[in-house]
Amino acid sequence: MTKRRIIIADDEPLMRLDLQEMLENLGHEVVGQAGDGRVALELARELRPDLVILDIKMPELDGVSASRMLTEERVAPVLLLTAYSDREFVEGARDAGVMGYIVKPFGEAQLVPAIEVALARFQELRTIEKELGDTREVLQTRKIVERAKGVLMDTQGLKEAEAFRRIQKLSMNSRKSMREVAEAILLTHGVEQPT
Repeated sequence: MTKRRIIIADDEPLMRLDLQEMLENLGHEVVGQAGDGRVALELARELRPDLVILDIKMPELDGVSASRMLTEERVAPVLLLTAYSDREFVEGARDAGVMGYIVKPFGEAQLVPAIEVALARFQELRTIEKELGDTREVLQTRKIVERAKGVLMDTQGLKEAEAFRRIQKLSMNSRKSMREVAEAILLTHGVEQPT
């Protein structure tokens, strides 16, 4: 198993000590500890760990609220620890974007799969977000090129294929992307770029 940098937060010092020992026995490094959610959140933002393990009930800021913030900010995946398996807590954790949920008491045997699944789910989420961003970029480029083609067709009497080839040729000759060329055409003709 790969060594992971982990922050743990639980308002019970003995629980933090036990958890740290389990994680270190598994080959991980505990890079920070907190007794409340607010400190855990600050540590995670500062240290950028591979994983944050939070107790669900803590002072200052509960584990679900801290998890929601860490998830929204894409700081690190969160694994929630709790003595509660009530539907309300599970749904709160799910809605907060938690990557895993372990009910106390637990041992090293339960931690291993929970950690690996949480990390894998977080990586999948990042991959999907990147692909979505790439797709949006491609669609935006396509819209800009289409609008620039329309401008060339209107202003220079070109057919659609000719306008596209003109943008392609300008792109190759100037060593700029087709999007950059299309943006320049729109700017030159005072045409607003699509949003």
